[in-house]
Amino acid sequence: MPIEGVSRSFKDISATFKVNPINRDMIVLKNTNAIARSVRNLILTVPGERPFNPVLGSNINNLLFEPIDKFTSTAIKSEIINTLTNFEPRIKVSKVTVTPKVDALLYQIGIQYTIIGLPVPAQELNFSLESTR
Repeated sequence: MPIEGVSRSFKDISATFKVNPINRDMIVLKNTNAIARSVRNLILTVPGERPFNPVLGSNINNLLFEPIDKFTSTAIKSEIINTLTNFEPRIKVSKVTVTPKVDALLYQIGIQYTIIGLPVPAQELNFSLESTR
């Protein structure tokens, strides 16, 4: 169980690696945007993909090639909750919904979470997952 701490702000480097035209420094994501990007990246990272941290990430990629049904949806939901609980100590997950869309061959993902240490309302992140091979 992660220890809950108090922080004043969170910053991450933008994945675009664009340069700020005013100060010529890299663009950064702050607070809610930084955490939303981190949550999505953790879910989409395959274990072994990050150097020096072979366990970071989730096995959702393997589940996307299983039949699109309630059983696989439940497995994806569990994988999301486990991944975020283990690797993102800045949030507390409130709710995860995984809706299979059989006609579109994808899953609609909804994640509700609160940010520990920031006085902001609960956050919600929505995106789709589909197999790409």
